[in-house]
Amino acid sequence: MRSLELPGYYRFTLNVAAEIKRRWRTFALLAVLYALLIVIIGGVTSQDSYTQVSDLLQQSSSALSSGGWDKLGQASLLLVATFARGPSDLTTDQQVYLFVTLLFVWLSTVWLLREFKLGRKPRLRDGLYNSGSPFISTLLVLATLVCQLLPIGIVALVYSALSSVGIVGEGFGSMIFWVIAVVVIALVMYWVTSTIIALVVVTLPGMYPIRAIRAAGDLVVSRRLRIMYRILWAMGATVVAWAIVMIPLILLTTWLTSVWSGMASIPVMPFAAALMSALTVLWLASYVYLLYRKVVDDDAEPA
Repeated sequence: MRSLELPGYYRFTLNVAAEIKRRWRTFALLAVLYALLIVIIGGVTSQDSYTQVSDLLQQSSSALSSGGWDKLGQASLLLVATFARGPSDLTTDQQVYLFVTLLFVWLSTVWLLREFKLGRKPRLRDGLYNSGSPFISTLLVLATLVCQLLPIGIVALVYSALSSVGIVGEGFGSMIFWVIAVVVIALVMYWVTSTIIALVVVTLPGMYPIRAIRAAGDLVVSRRLRIMYRILWAMGATVVAWAIVMIPLILLTTWLTSVWSGMASIPVMPFAAALMSALTVLWLASYVYLLYRKVVDDDAEPA
């Protein structure tokens, strides 16, 4: 075991939020700018998908008065699933543009945070113009991350094949499959922890992808579980934030549509989804970067 002094989960989350709040104007402009760009290139989800979800939530709202909590819960899950698969409704070109845009949100956030930590006062345009230099290197690290996530995709394909013949539907076969699936997912998350840290390391000036992955591996060795738990915490907080923000917003939009029919033609939810996507990447980039700084600042000897 190597030392790693970190605040508690909740306290560290507040520290990240406070770091963003101190420069809220810069980061708010960054999020809004990229959200507008996402909307221009096609958004995160289509208006048709939102309309379907809105209709279902309207039915759930009417059932709520008669105690239809289960139906509202199903509608909420469908809402999350709709936005989760939103990019699949886009064309291939739109998906590529969306991916590149969100990658630049990550790069801009990390660059700005590094400058702020150095005591400088960069402007948003500085981040937009200067943060793209490690684009190719970051892309290669991301390709490595995707390759490491392939076992989870294979498990999903196996589940689809076995469920079609009823093997994993219930009983002993289902139990064995889910035990194996949980073990595979846990091992993959354990494996990719260093690669996620490498997404920050690779943005250092003059850093190459392989060197970044090796350096990140050295940083997390004998600390991997503690760092992995923090990353999982950040992802869980992101899911909760999406549910807290988007579900009430959908309900509010549905109510406004019932009052004024013209509201249905205003793409409120696609823009909200684009803004939440930009804020999500901004939040995760800030969290991982500040976690990386905590690891680097520790006095432990190199592995």
